Amino acid sequence: MPLGQRAGDKSDSRYCGVEVLDFPAGDGLPAVLTHSLSSAFDFLLAPLVDPEYRPTPGAVLPVAASDLVLSPSQWSSHIVGKISEWIDLDSEDEQLRLDSELTLKQEIAWATHLSLQACVIPPPKRSTCANYARVVNNILQGLTNMQLWLRIPLEKSESMDEDRGKSETVDSWEWWNSFRLLCEHSSQLYVALDILSSLPSMNSLGRWFGEPVRAAILQTDAFLTNARGYPCLSKRHQTLLTGFFNHSVQVIISGRSNHNVSQVSEGVLSGDENHTEDTPTRHALSPYLEYMAYLYQRMDPLPEQERFEINYRDFLQSPLQPLMDNLEAQTYETFEKDTVKYTQYQRAIAKALVDKVSEDEVSTTRTVLMVVGAGRGPLVRASLQAAEETGRKLKVYAVEKNPNAVITLAEFDQIGRVGKHGYYYF
Repeated sequence: MPLGQRAGDKSDSRYCGVEVLDFPAGDGLPAVLTHSLSSAFDFLLAPLVDPEYRPTPGAVLPVAASDLVLSPSQWSSHIVGKISEWIDLDSEDEQLRLDSELTLKQEIAWATHLSLQACVIPPPKRSTCANYARVVNNILQGLTNMQLWLRIPLEKSESMDEDRGKSETVDSWEWWNSFRLLCEHSSQLYVALDILSSLPSMNSLGRWFGEPVRAAILQTDAFLTNARGYPCLSKRHQTLLTGFFNHSVQVIISGRSNHNVSQVSEGVLSGDENHTEDTPTRHALSPYLEYMAYLYQRMDPLPEQERFEINYRDFLQSPLQPLMDNLEAQTYETFEKDTVKYTQYQRAIAKALVDKVSEDEVSTTRTVLMVVGAGRGPLVRASLQAAEETGRKLKVYAVEKNPNAVITLAEFDQIGRVGKHGYYYF
């Protein structure tokens, strides 16, 4: 169930998931999913393979539940896969490196077989992660319909370099930046940020809003307790989460409950999801979900301008060819929504008219202005309005090659948009 309804927001940020900490053995996953969905969570971040599995001779994948325990639509819509966290492809132990590479490839192949939309891969164990990135990049080359979310802790702290005997700054953004460079900026590689109890500086946080963050994994340890004993977040955490909501980032709640605010069935805690009672009263992490819904619902509605632009955010558009192709009405509409641009043009034209024509010359001088590539006329309107504001006489020539746009330009005279100080030809 979405966190709430917010005018203009149809992004994935409305959906909140929960991380399954322990592997649901056997047929435990359907019970876990049913209980979580009935508790208003929208999806699970769940391990796909028993964490005890190692690719020793004779072992057969999947050491996991059959793909038949859930329907294809449930796998695709409600499960985000979690790759085994023990994997370390840059370990000094050669056998561990080899096992890690084989396991990572096997688990991703299993997730692809299940038609999952995304898998969370574990964070690099150290700042040097060249081999890990190499393997992931190789995997990404063969993926078509699934995303990989690299789990990264949101931190920037001082650590001691034992070899050099001095402290150095550990910046998780640098880890991510190095990793995605080695993965050749793959369009299927994203970030899942672990939100901890302490946050780095505002400058460090700000950098993440320019990155492809898909999920914020919010640890229960990050929550405080209010006067009534319910979980809440600090002001800085609230600001961060609302910023993520505005950037289509989903929240995943992770950890064990630290707030005993209502009765819950023993065994339905996040870390023990194998519980199979028929009527569990309440999910252990429901209070955290309710707080996230409260945080989401109290946000202001998106302004009309942002509602229009939200589908274009962080999306590389195909370059237009207006000299070769005639643009469509929807394309003109998109450009004309940029009101700031045309307001600034109008101000600039007004200043130019005042500078060019003195008060003594107002009645005798008419300035000629040509708008080359007039489209549907936003610059023509801005020019004529500038003439009205300044009281200067203006003759505008609108030059446009698109015969369909000229039909709109021809309506200026008919609906009285020219004004007493200016007129135009096209």
